[in-house]
Amino acid sequence: MNAISNGLKGGANRRGFIKRGLAAVGSATAGTGLLSNRAYGKNDEEHSGQLTKGDAAILRFLAAAEILETDFWVQYNELGGIQDSEVPGGTGNAPYTAALKVLDGDMDQYIHDNTEDEFTHQNFLNAYLASKGAATANLDPFRTLPGSTATGSSGKPRLTNLMQLTLDTSWWTRYRSRANNPDLDPGFVFPQAVPGLSTGQFPAIPRTDADLAPADHLQAIANTAGFHFPTIEQGGNSLYPSLAQRVTHSEALRIVLSIGPTETAHFQTWHDKAGNAPPLTDPTNGLVFPDLNAPPFGGEDFQTNLIMPEPCPFLDRKLPVCSVIRPIETKGAAMGALKFLTAMGLFIGQSQQFFDYLRDLAEDADSARRGQS
Repeated sequence: MNAISNGLKGGANRRGFIKRGLAAVGSATAGTGLLSNRAYGKNDEEHSGQLTKGDAAILRFLAAAEILETDFWVQYNELGGIQDSEVPGGTGNAPYTAALKVLDGDMDQYIHDNTEDEFTHQNFLNAYLASKGAATANLDPFRTLPGSTATGSSGKPRLTNLMQLTLDTSWWTRYRSRANNPDLDPGFVFPQAVPGLSTGQFPAIPRTDADLAPADHLQAIANTAGFHFPTIEQGGNSLYPSLAQRVTHSEALRIVLSIGPTETAHFQTWHDKAGNAPPLTDPTNGLVFPDLNAPPFGGEDFQTNLIMPEPCPFLDRKLPVCSVIRPIETKGAAMGALKFLTAMGLFIGQSQQFFDYLRDLAEDADSARRGQS
């Protein structure tokens, strides 16, 4: 993981991989596809048509984020969702689907619908950018990671890795806190709902059919997925309002403010389902899923049926508490989102060129200022 983090903050030139070529991520044809979707002039001018440079950068970063989301939701849907013409790909894995349904009987339908939503987000954002003459986000050359080989998987190469996840579940207590808001208390440490998930690397999908037994091991994999879903969606829940504060033109703002609430709807749905994960210990690796309603958990910080944001301090402690999305600090929001995804282990196995490209998009988005041309 240290090597992966270094990929984001190392001293490599921001666009050095463009100059070095794309041999490490695929054929010359694939490399040409990536280059054609980025506009690099003498001073790296962004030829964005009717969009400001900043608005184009924000929408392009969001498009890249949605492409990444779509990639891992497709993997979940292939194994545990509903396969149909709306979300084609895999053939389903009955034991894994049954383990997910322990959290909710409609999990396969919810997974399918979330996957379809992410497809529409990535497709719309890139199409809108193209319609304005702006560069789009293209991650196709980086679809190189092997995915699950369990029954039901399409076996396609992936952008993301769902088999070595490290999850920060502190959002659980953050959204139940009435006293602290990370925008006002950036140093406050919110407790983890499932401490074990933050200290190791765990699969959220069966890696092979060998993961389908014993029963508690498979259920632990499904539980991990159940907590990964809201962990991801609460990130998008914050990212859209954070970047909206930097958008200039009303139409671009309309896009960000219209897609963002969908991420919030996803988060609340998965927040509710995560609370149904049965307490257990994975016999293969010792991962513990606690009973969040029992000591030393329980109470308002962990109570599983509290799925709406508790009121907390907002903007200024002199004002009344308010039920809000948090955090929505806009400074460094895009880079923060990228670091959050990287620390999760989603990109284990990716190339330095992949990190360079995403860091470039994040830095451009964070450089956007309202009112800039």
